[in-house]
Amino acid sequence: MKTSTSEQNVRWLDTISNSLLCERTNQLSPEEETRKGHWKWIRYTLRKLQNCIKRQALTWNPEEKRKRGRPKNILGRKIEADMKRMNNK
Repeated sequence: MKTSTSEQNVRWLDTISNSLLCERTNQLSPEEETRKGHWKWIRYTLRKLQNCIKRQALTWNPEEKRKRGRPKNILGRKIEADMKRMNNK
């Protein structure tokens, strides 16, 4: 549900943080939305057979060197970091 700034009584000169805007509109933060989508995809892939390519992507570890500018984190490390973050809250 998108709301305009006029509905929230925020003028052009006023500044408002993303977290405050999400609070006012009762929405999840963009990070939480993305994380929610990731976990939705993970649940979907775990229902697949073991030899399915989508399921193998969860544990795949690339061996070749990554190109410049590519992130170091692979999906498995990202999942582990999310799980640790969720357990600490």
